This record gives sequence, C-alpha cells and structure tokens, in this order.
Amino acid sequence: MTIHDRVEAIFKGKKPDRIPFIDRLEVWYRCHNRSGTLPEKFQGMSLTEIHREVGIGQQVYLVPYAFKMRGVEVIARFNGEVFFHEVEPVMEFFCGISELASVDKAGITEIELITPVGKIRTQHELLPDNILSGTEPYLKEHLIKDSADYRTVEYIIERQEFIPLYEKIYKETARLGDIGFIVPMTPRVPFQQVLLEYLGEIPLFYALHDNHEKVSRLIQVLDVQLTEILKNLANLKVPFVEFPDNLHGMMTNPKLFKEFSLPYYLRYCEILHGQGKKVGSHTDGNIKPLLSLLVESGLDVCESFSPSPLTPCTFEEAWSGLENGPIIWGGIPSPILEERTSEAEFIQYVQMVLDLVGDKPIILGIGDMVMGHNSIDRVRYIVEQVENHDI
Repeated sequence: MTIHDRVEAIFKGKKPDRIPFIDRLEVWYRCHNRSGTLPEKFQGMSLTEIHREVGIGQQVYLVPYAFKMRGVEVIARFNGEVFFHEVEPVMEFFCGISELASVDKAGITEIELITPVGKIRTQHELLPDNILSGTEPYLKEHLIKDSADYRTVEYIIERQEFIPLYEKIYKETARLGDIGFIVPMTPRVPFQQVLLEYLGEIPLFYALHDNHEKVSRLIQVLDVQLTEILKNLANLKVPFVEFPDNLHGMMTNPKLFKEFSLPYYLRYCEILHGQGKKVGSHTDGNIKPLLSLLVESGLDVCESFSPSPLTPCTFEEAWSGLENGPIIWGGIPSPILEERTSEAEFIQYVQMVLDLVGDKPIILGIGDMVMGHNSIDRVRYIVEQVENHDI
C-alpha cells in the first residue's frame, strides 16, 4: 500500500499494511533553504521530492473555498507602505487574512477592513528569527478591540459570498499522488475563532463577563456561517476535513468546552458524517484536560497531537483516554528529534509508541511539525521502524 492508501484505510476503518507516517517538512525545508544548510543530497529537490527521499508522507493543508468580501474595502500595508488595495476582494479563510502578511521580509503587515458601519484593523509581525527558522508571522493585533468592532465584524461575515475551490483540492491530490494527503480545512469552530482570531485569549475572558451578549451574538453569527459552509462541502468529494482549532485545554478549559465547543462539534460532525466524511480537529495544544470530552465530541481524529515534552499530556495518557476514538494523528513530539535528546532516549520513545500501538489504528506524525533544528536522519529512522513494524 502507498502512504496515501494507508491514511485512507484508517479513515475507512480498514487495516493498512503498515502504520501511516505522514506530516509536514515545510518549516524544516524553509529554514535550511534560507540559511544555506540544506543537505547536499536534497539540493535542487522540491519539497515533495524530499518527502519521497526521506520516506515520510507529505501532509498538506488547503482551504477548499474563498469568500467574496461584499461591501468591504481592504487595504494592506507593509511597514507603512500600501501594497494591496481592493474593494470586495476574493480572499481565503477570513478572518485568517494572514494570506496578505509578509512571510519572507521582517516587519509589520497591517490590514484594514473598511465597511459602511465601521473600520477594523489587524496586524501580523514577522521577525528576523521567523525568517531564519522558517516559521510564520504571528498575530500582533486582533480585529476586535472595542464594542463597536463587533458590529463591523458581523457586517463582514453576514455578507461574505462563498466561492468553492474544489478543483484546487483535486489537482493537488493528483500532484502529490501516492506520497501525500490533502487535508481540506474549514474555519475553526466559532469559539476558537473568537478566542484566537477576533479577540485573543485574555480579552475574550474579560469579554465573556463584560460583553457576554456581544460575544454570544458573534458566536451565533459564526455558527450560522460555518453551518452553511459545511453544507456546501457536500459537493467536495474527499474522505476527510478538519477544523484548524489549535485546541488547548488550559485556554478552552473543560467548562468552556462543554458550553461552547461540544454541542457545536456534535452538530457539525453530524453534517459532515452525513456527507460520508471523517472529521478532525487540529489539537496541537494540551488536550489532557479534554480527553474525556473529545471522546464525546463526534470527532473522528485528533490531528497534530503533540505529547510531552511539548505539552503536559503524555502519549500513554492520550492513547488510554482516546482508546475508543478519536483516532490520534501525531504522537511524536518534535523535541525528541533534537540533538539535545540522546539517541538512546529517542530510540526508546519510538519503540514505546510502536509497542503501545501494536496493530491499533493511528496515523503517526510529528507534533506539531518537523522543525528546522530537528534531525532529518531521526525522521528517516522512524520511517524505517514503521516499515519494520508488523500490524
């Protein structure tokens, strides 16, 4: 079986010939390309060719739609200079408008959205260290900063026109072939959008007390939009879709999860299951407090599970807590691929995971991804051990 076939077998409830091992090398690749340290044997290779050479499957996140931003003027500035100015542009993944943010020059990208009911602004910053490490800009300023901004955000969301980009998914799937797997991404579930995109962690916790009615209204507007998006995905013929939620059980604690996440996951999963799709969430934070709730969520996959030492949740705890689902995608913490982790500790960890998993379903991957300072030889070692592990 190919790596692609192995992943699909897991989603179909079938037993693959080997555990699928698939993840992302983008950050590792960008880091070494920019610093001039790409190993000689990889010189001139594309990212996909490097995946083939190393033997690890290539996981690719793609957004299968865009939005026509009806009634919105967008102005983007980099370090104060306008480089994008368009009325009613077509954009992917609002409010993830980081697609306009610089990814190769250090500085601040400021994005202003102007509507008849008000203006809102967000900022992304890329540091020199981000460029060298191959990592992305970070969100410096969220869209909602005062009470008036809620109405502007709602105006934008309620007027967005959904534009399917399904052919992009099919073409990229064909390009990757046997080595890769496309993960089509929806928006985050509403609470995670409000937490990570619109307000930020601390402002949201204050707003839940001071502006509870406005927060609830925003979540309702986002819920209506996401429900419609998911229904539109009925025409997207793929086996799996994912919420890029970046779940963290200390931020979205069990109490908040029960109120703002669990009922939404159940409803969304029902829609997607009715289309014959499996459903995942990007769970790269500490999920230890949420294990029992994730079992009830309707989710099929906890993707990018990042165990200790990245988070307090050990692999053993997650494996036991999620024994009856959701399926783990991840499980290898990136720090064990670093030189500071001894060879003996690294080998012991990999063996522990394989022994514990046995022939049970899992999609093995690096949590959260292979970083620039990680050893590609250790990735190759995992490939070899997976190939030698009978299931």
